[in-house]
Amino acid sequence: MKIRDLKISKGILIKGFLVLFAAVITYFWLDFAPPGLLGKMDAVGYAVCHRIDERSFHLGERALPLCARCSGMQLGALLGLFYQSLWGRRGKFPPTKILIPLGLLGLFFIIDGVNSYLNFIPMIPSVYPSQNWLRLVTGTGLGLGMAAIIFPIFNQTVWRDWVDESALGDWKQFFGLIGLAILLDLAILSENPLVLYPLAILSGLAVLVVLGMCYSLLVVMIIKKDNHFTTWRSVWAPLLAGFSIAITQTFIIDLVRFAFTRTWGGFDL
Repeated sequence: MKIRDLKISKGILIKGFLVLFAAVITYFWLDFAPPGLLGKMDAVGYAVCHRIDERSFHLGERALPLCARCSGMQLGALLGLFYQSLWGRRGKFPPTKILIPLGLLGLFFIIDGVNSYLNFIPMIPSVYPSQNWLRLVTGTGLGLGMAAIIFPIFNQTVWRDWVDESALGDWKQFFGLIGLAILLDLAILSENPLVLYPLAILSGLAVLVVLGMCYSLLVVMIIKKDNHFTTWRSVWAPLLAGFSIAITQTFIIDLVRFAFTRTWGGFDL
């Protein structure tokens, strides 16, 4: 057998194992997670968020899969990724004039997060009352910044034909994204069940999307395939590997946290 044929056979075996592993780990995680679609999203949130009831929005009497801050962050990141992809530019980082306001949004996230954390320390008063709408807004702002960083890193690492142009290159594109983010937050603040249910599902999926993209980048660099791919079809194996790592991480954290708490609910204040 020729060396080329051996390489092809090895590649097929590796990809076959990857598909099998992804299917098996996903099956066992789904079986372990609470029943129902929302229950699965609860399990995703359980792995990355404190899920404190008082700091979460509610769908009826049940808390959303992620707290107010994490809901904003993950949905903001998903919105930012989707918005940039709509421009069809496999491009670079936003210019400095756009990065500055995105950085300020991240700073507001830190300030509000520290102020909110002070509520856990009786001897140190918080600067201002901590509220869920502030957690949501600052979380969304950070999520937009995350997407503005992750999207170009993904482009410049994965694609061979990435372009020297940003999907958030001017104020029109930036304020269009901010407008959509405001509508997103208003939709959540409405607490309309018809709106919250799909957003609750999307918030959990957003966690897996963001984690999966980050781990896919790591896989691409490990196998030394930087700037190798031209289509989504050609990059399916690194993407599936990234998703598998994200699901495995979620499963392990779920197992450990549930072993200690014996509940799928959030931490008690």
